Amino acid sequence: MTARPANAHQARLLRLLRDGGPNSRAQLGDQVDLSRSKLAVEVDRLLDTGLVVADGLAASRGGRRSHNIRLAPGLRFLGVDIGATSVDVAVTNAELEVLGHINQPMDVREGPVAVFEQVLAMAAKLKASGLAEGFDGCGIGVPGPVRFPEGVPVAPPIMPGWDGFPVREALSQDLGCPVMVDNDVNLMAMGEQHAGVARSVDDFICVKIGTGIGCGIVVGAEVYRGTTGSAGDIGHIQVELDGRPCACGNKGCLEAYFSGAALARDAEDAATHGRSPELAARLESLGSLTAVDVAAAAAAGDATALELIREGGNRTGQVIAGLVSFFNPGLVVIGGGVTGLGHTLLAAIRTQVYRQSLPLATGNLPIVLGELGPTAGVIGAARLISDHLFSPA
Repeated sequence: MTARPANAHQARLLRLLRDGGPNSRAQLGDQVDLSRSKLAVEVDRLLDTGLVVADGLAASRGGRRSHNIRLAPGLRFLGVDIGATSVDVAVTNAELEVLGHINQPMDVREGPVAVFEQVLAMAAKLKASGLAEGFDGCGIGVPGPVRFPEGVPVAPPIMPGWDGFPVREALSQDLGCPVMVDNDVNLMAMGEQHAGVARSVDDFICVKIGTGIGCGIVVGAEVYRGTTGSAGDIGHIQVELDGRPCACGNKGCLEAYFSGAALARDAEDAATHGRSPELAARLESLGSLTAVDVAAAAAAGDATALELIREGGNRTGQVIAGLVSFFNPGLVVIGGGVTGLGHTLLAAIRTQVYRQSLPLATGNLPIVLGELGPTAGVIGAARLISDHLFSPA
C-alpha cells in the first residue's frame, strides 16, 4: 500500500468504508459534510489511488441507481498482540475482519529479538497459507508503557530488555511495511470498540487483567494516551499503604495483589498451607498453578478459590470506582486472561463500583466482560495501523 489519502475528506471516507463496509456514494454523502459534486471528486480520486474500488450497484433510492464503493479487497493488515506469556498474530482485510489467527506461548522476558523472531515466523506462516501476498501495514501491542510517537517501550516492569527498543523501526524493516506500536490494553479497547461490546459507546474504559493490569481510556471515540503515552497504568495505583513489593519498584500496587501472577502466587500459598484441598491437588498434579486453576477450583465450589477471586475483584473494583467517579464513562469493559474467573470476579467488581461511586455516575453504567477475547488485541492492532494509513500523509 503506497497511496495515502490526500486530505481529511478522503481519510473520513476511508474510515467510513472500513467501519461500515461497502456503501453507496449517496449513503456516504449522508455521513460527510460535502456537496454532491465535491463528494464525487473525492471518491473518484480515491478510486484512482486504488484504495477503493467500485462494488456493483446500490439499492435504488429513486432515480438513477448509485454505485457501491468498498475498500480494495486486496489490502491486508497484520495485527500482533504480545502478552507476557503468549503472542497472537492475525491477518485482517481492510474492514478488519480476521482472516487468519495464530496463538502461541511465549515469554516476553526472553527479550525483543527472540520474541520478534517468533512473531515473524508466525507472520510468515499466515502469509504462506495464502491469506496475504504481503502486508500493507502492521500494528503491534506490547504489555508495558509505550512512548507512542516513537513506538518505543519505556521501562516496562514485566519486560526486561525492552526499555528503549526501537520496535517500530525494527519490525518495519523486517516486514517491509509501516508499523505502529501501542500498549496492549489500548489495542484491546480499540478492538472492542470496532467489533465488540463497545461498538456504540464513545466514552468508556477497558480494564485488562492478565499478568499485569492496565486500562484503555476512550474519550470521544478516540483512545486517550496522555502526554507521553502512560495514561491508564492503573496496575500501579497503590491499594495498600506500604504493602507488597511490586515489579515496578513500589509497594502496595494493585498489580501486586491481583493480576495473573499475584493470583497464582496466592493460590500456591493457599495450596501449600492446607487452606484448599482442591488447589493442593492441582498443585501436586501440575507442579504450579495459574489463574485457570483458580477458576476451575472455584467452579468446583472451592471456598478458598472463590475468596481469592472476590478479594481481587474487590480491590480492582475500588480502583475502578475511583476512575468512574473521575471520568464518568458510559461503559466499563473487563478483559484479559483473568476474566476466565467469570461472573464471580465481575460481581465483586460491580459491587464495589456501585457501592463507592455516586449514583449519577453509576445509574446507567454497564460493567461487562469483553466480547472478543484474544481477538480484541489483534483487531485493535489492525485498527491502529489502519487509522495511521487512513490519515492524510
